[in-house]
Amino acid sequence: MDRRSWGRIVLAATLAPWLARVAPAAAQAPAAALLVLEPGRHDGQVTLDFALRVALPAPVEDALRRGIALHFRAEAALYRPRWYWRDERIGRVRRRWRLTYQPLSNSFRVSIGALHQTYASLPEAMSAITRISRWPVADAAAVDPDEDHYLEFSWRLDTGELPRPMQIGIGNLPEWQLEVERRIELPR
Repeated sequence: MDRRSWGRIVLAATLAPWLARVAPAAAQAPAAALLVLEPGRHDGQVTLDFALRVALPAPVEDALRRGIALHFRAEAALYRPRWYWRDERIGRVRRRWRLTYQPLSNSFRVSIGALHQTYASLPEAMSAITRISRWPVADAAAVDPDEDHYLEFSWRLDTGELPRPMQIGIGNLPEWQLEVERRIELPR
């Protein structure tokens, strides 16, 4: 065997364990999927209903159970397209959740600002984070019924809120990239 063949064998043996871990993870279904995204009009507001199916990947759930708080962010914006300039933003809303694990009570805590709710299981806590009904996005009076409008929606795990040492290593890891983005037309 020459040096080049020997080098390829060593490289293959070195990369084999890494590929065995990465390949199955890449073949799995996405960790976050959009189930419902429906705009509506209620009580003089343009509202948005959404529901997601989110399965926390093993490294993310492991970090949560070890005491790392996870932060999630949802954003929705209503726009009116214009041909001569940037699209006009009619309204924009944001919501942030903080998910923590309480080891003494074996429960999960979801916080929105100063409000907290405790859940017995992780699926229950994630349900509170991944569903909103009648979320007001903009005042309905600001929407011209004769013009087209569209909504941009995004939901994601905010890795910028993780402790600084963790942010360095997870920047490009696919299991930490939980996000959903969609653009839909507002019905007239």
